[in-house]
Amino acid sequence: MSTTGLHHITAVAKDPQTNIDFYQQVLGQRLVKTTINFDDPGTYHLYYGDNLGSPGTALTFFPWMHMQRGQRGAGETTSIEYAVLQGSLSYWAARLKQFGFAPGRVESNFGQEVLPFTDPDGMRIRLVAVSNPPQYPLWPGSPIPAEHQLDGFLGVTLELNEVEPTAVVLTEALGYRFVGQEGPRYRYVASEASAANGGSLGSHVDILNSPLASENRFGAGSIHHIAFRAADDAHQAELRRKVIEIGEHPTQVIDRQYFRSVYFRTPGGVLFEIATDDPGFTFDESVDQLGGSLRLPRWMETRRTEIEAALPSIRRTMPQVTEVSGDG
Repeated sequence: MSTTGLHHITAVAKDPQTNIDFYQQVLGQRLVKTTINFDDPGTYHLYYGDNLGSPGTALTFFPWMHMQRGQRGAGETTSIEYAVLQGSLSYWAARLKQFGFAPGRVESNFGQEVLPFTDPDGMRIRLVAVSNPPQYPLWPGSPIPAEHQLDGFLGVTLELNEVEPTAVVLTEALGYRFVGQEGPRYRYVASEASAANGGSLGSHVDILNSPLASENRFGAGSIHHIAFRAADDAHQAELRRKVIEIGEHPTQVIDRQYFRSVYFRTPGGVLFEIATDDPGFTFDESVDQLGGSLRLPRWMETRRTEIEAALPSIRRTMPQVTEVSGDG
């Protein structure tokens, strides 16, 4: 059985408050989990998504305040793509400008209109207009009108010096299929993207073939890894077996409390993860309380006082702002 697409995407920010303000106030994503980097307990791990942080909507960040801005280049995930309802791009262009962010010109990829922009740390985001976006639980507290809210990930773009080695991982281990090429952009789509979400949520991976590009420099604004969905432990074990069969070296299963993870680095240098859909973010908070307090893994609860003292203070609630209007 193949993956059904993306589970979550994890990136690097610099300042946690700037990150929270942008993703909640500007993009209208719910902060569904406030926890720590389990491997670096002095750092927050912030999760955003739809009302539940459903697989395919969860964008997460490690805010490392000492980190300098990264530089885009070969060997990394260079952009993420969100679905929005067709006709929403003008609304989003106006909203981004209202908050001081300059979107790029609308582009076209594979017949779809795309609005590119960057977050406060320079991470590239692309909004893709689709006629039938996936239907996932919208956040009632979002400042974005329901018809314009982000509808989860459509996909990601990897920039690589060489396409084929990573294409083998996608097609032979994860069950993606090659569907087309536009210039240097090669598109792969998850073969078993769920019909329940329109067959599009988090379903594609684009590889931008850049044989002469310099290697990226990791930092704030860089994407740390991308995670692919496994329905349960058995599905994850099967995908892990396929990764081993093509000669890669995945980790053992690691408990991340809200999902279980397996990691491996692709031949092109990008870190991939296979994450289970269960148990999800309501594992330790009710839906109405998601993101409202610092949650720690059970094995770190005895260190709560120490950990809280080391973390910078953050404000999770949003200030009131004037709504913008947009065409369509």
